[in-house]
Amino acid sequence: MTGQQDETNSGTASRGKRVTWVELYFDLIFVFAVGQVTHAIVVEPRWGRALAALGLFAALWWTWIGFAVLYNRRGDDRRASHRLFVLAGTVPCAIAATQAHHVFEGHPGAFALALAGARLVLAAAHTLTAPDEREVRRIGLAYALSAVLFAVSAALPQPWCYALWAIALLQEGGVLLLGERRDRAWHFMARRDAHRPRRTRMAALRSQFAPPSNPAQAVDAAHLSERFGLFMIILLGELVITVGTAALDRPEQDLAYWLSVVGGLVLAAALWWVYFASAADLNERMLSMSGGNPALAYSLYAAGHLTPAFALVVIAAGVNLSLHEDPPGTAAWFITAGLTIYLGGTRVFSSGARRWYTPLVRLAAIAATVDLALLERVLIAPAVVAVAAGWAVGAAVVVTVSQRGALRRLEKDPVAFFRDAS
Repeated sequence: MTGQQDETNSGTASRGKRVTWVELYFDLIFVFAVGQVTHAIVVEPRWGRALAALGLFAALWWTWIGFAVLYNRRGDDRRASHRLFVLAGTVPCAIAATQAHHVFEGHPGAFALALAGARLVLAAAHTLTAPDEREVRRIGLAYALSAVLFAVSAALPQPWCYALWAIALLQEGGVLLLGERRDRAWHFMARRDAHRPRRTRMAALRSQFAPPSNPAQAVDAAHLSERFGLFMIILLGELVITVGTAALDRPEQDLAYWLSVVGGLVLAAALWWVYFASAADLNERMLSMSGGNPALAYSLYAAGHLTPAFALVVIAAGVNLSLHEDPPGTAAWFITAGLTIYLGGTRVFSSGARRWYTPLVRLAAIAATVDLALLERVLIAPAVVAVAAGWAVGAAVVVTVSQRGALRRLEKDPVAFFRDAS
């Protein structure tokens, strides 16, 4: 048993390192945080609030990514100090979760200070666990700078504080996951081929499938895939929880009640299938083929998962609202818009072989998914939930049928596959 654990923790197993118990505990903090973001949309169901929720979710998302990548690259569960850094990070992250609703009330100071504290933990963790001195300076200073920016933002009025948040997230994300991208060679090629943009773009794509020259910057594909998959489970769980909670608050168990409850649960199951039957496996394989290239990890996970992850929050809010006695007009649109973003982010609209008519089919599928909300004019909101669930089941069938062909295209030319799916 001990030998098996050592093999898993050291990353020498064929599947790479596995998610540890302390990481699972850390993720519990974000169960509450995600619930706060969903609740904020339900309380004020309008698009302006949804956009504000996206900004808040992005700040929490990048905080979670910081700890996920920390343990992916540096974490060793056999060392108590590494576990302590993650446990220390739960304190400011939990405070941020409890203060999230104050951001929507116009008081973001405590939330910003909590995020600054989380980044101080990350700065210390990278400084004390990274063996490479250059890596220590680069990542540690990036998080220290972000901590300063978040702390300063607590004293600034809106919207200037949010501008500092954006700067902090952009700089730490770039430093953390983009790393060294063979910048000299790339910039030289970009200048030389400035008059040939198509070739330059392909060169950039191919560079993402080249292993990093510094092995310390490589990410473990199996661990990152599992970690993000578990976070998607948390978000899908929020959809299940919101269905149950809203159902308990509805006094009458009529047809509308059962349409929302059953439709919401079927919708959650179909969305699970769409991700784990196709997207999760394809993403892990692409990252493995690249040798753990951090730039590709950024494209596939850190940036690539942001929109489908938030889409699940929007869908959960829409399903919750559909169970109200008098659902607002935005309930159906939250569900269908969220479903469209989720299917696009998991590349369902890119399934199948590439043909001349593929862009037209993709555009038609996107338009049809969004326009499901128009059924609200002739159907009650819970019925729209049921229709969206059926549509999601159809998407799950599509990705299941096309999975084998997608894997063949990926193995034949991963760069072309990534380009066509983006």
